[in-house]
Amino acid sequence: MVRKLFGTDGVRGTANQDPITAETALRLAMAAGTYFSPVSGKQRPLAVIGKDTRLSGYMLEPALVAGFSSMGMDCLTLGPIPTPGVSRLTRSFRADLGVMISASHNPSEDNGIKLFGPDGLKLSDNMENKISSLIRQEIKLADPSKLGRVKRLEDAVGRYIEAVKSCIDKNQRLENLKIVVDCANGAAYKAAPQALFELGAEVVPINIDPDGFNINKDCGAVYPKNMAAAVIDNNADIGIAFDGDADRLIVSDEKGNIIDGDQLLAVLAIKLQRDGELKNSTIVGTSMTNHAFDLWLNNIGINLMRADVGDRYISEAINQFDYSLGGEPSGHILIPHLSKTGDALMNALIILCELVRENKLSSNFFKKFTPIPQTIHNIKGLDKDILNKVELKEKIHKVIQKVKDDARVIVRPSGTEKIIRIMVESNNSTLIKSTIGEFEKIFSKY
Repeated sequence: MVRKLFGTDGVRGTANQDPITAETALRLAMAAGTYFSPVSGKQRPLAVIGKDTRLSGYMLEPALVAGFSSMGMDCLTLGPIPTPGVSRLTRSFRADLGVMISASHNPSEDNGIKLFGPDGLKLSDNMENKISSLIRQEIKLADPSKLGRVKRLEDAVGRYIEAVKSCIDKNQRLENLKIVVDCANGAAYKAAPQALFELGAEVVPINIDPDGFNINKDCGAVYPKNMAAAVIDNNADIGIAFDGDADRLIVSDEKGNIIDGDQLLAVLAIKLQRDGELKNSTIVGTSMTNHAFDLWLNNIGINLMRADVGDRYISEAINQFDYSLGGEPSGHILIPHLSKTGDALMNALIILCELVRENKLSSNFFKKFTPIPQTIHNIKGLDKDILNKVELKEKIHKVIQKVKDDARVIVRPSGTEKIIRIMVESNNSTLIKSTIGEFEKIFSKY
């Protein structure tokens, strides 16, 4: 375990290959158990553990439970539940640690382990580094009489649904809406359709039959075209799609047009501004946030702060500067006074309530601004370290400088996969295509 264990979103990789093995999960739990060891005179610490629907979750969960309990830490397992559910229940049970077993939007062969502190927030880099260092040390196990206890919370999904519903007006109903909900065969496959049904909507659920292998497979927020097609086929008013662990939200209007995170943020910005809840008249976006959205925000008196790509960086900026809203085009949206981590189901309910309030067709409701055309091209199989090569950096800079007057270009590594992402934003479609072509030629040599 020489290389860095934690990435930008916990520990992630291919299942049953280092670091996503039962052995590493066991050692990680033992190290985290040591870090969160009980203070003298206090009760045993508690870890809350949830997972998505990947087959490998059944390998990792018992390994984590064994590691925690061997350190004298109690475990409460939740079964399949959205990532924000783990964050919420960690706080609700006053647990010392929350664990989500998921690789989010990645394919089924991948998996990951995300850790949350007692406040429901992802652990800081400093805390992750300390846990990483403990893994490499000899760990003292608990005495037999002090082993942790383990039990399953039978109605974890029900508790999560009630928590999410409490974030909207208790009298709010969705009875006049027909909604397609794409659960990506993932963690929200029970919670999302049930919550919408309880609020009175006519629900058309799709991709709610997880088999351990079909999570995110041609469905959900990463592949929203199927959801959009289902909206048209079922004559629905709107469609909502989640990713595998339900912290991302992508929407379709009744015409099948895809609505990304920037447009959803626009709806939420208006609501929070109207309700006097938009702190410092600022929202947090990323380098990928569309420039047209930035201009639109300025016109209504709202500033945009750009952070690095990734929900943890948005969260850090929100906490550092005391803001109340942030998100990115991929559908990660944070409203920290309602949820400590991105909660796609909660965000969907708030947006649906706004749709009911305005009493418009969804195609009109989401027309807040016209985005500048933006294309994201993925170059697979390249490690992020390749971007440190001086020769490559010079070539990338040269292309960016050539088009800077007519296009906005971002070249960045994925934080969770071996992918280099190239984003080109311009009103000139020919320039977008040619610029991506130039980058393809550059990267083909590597």
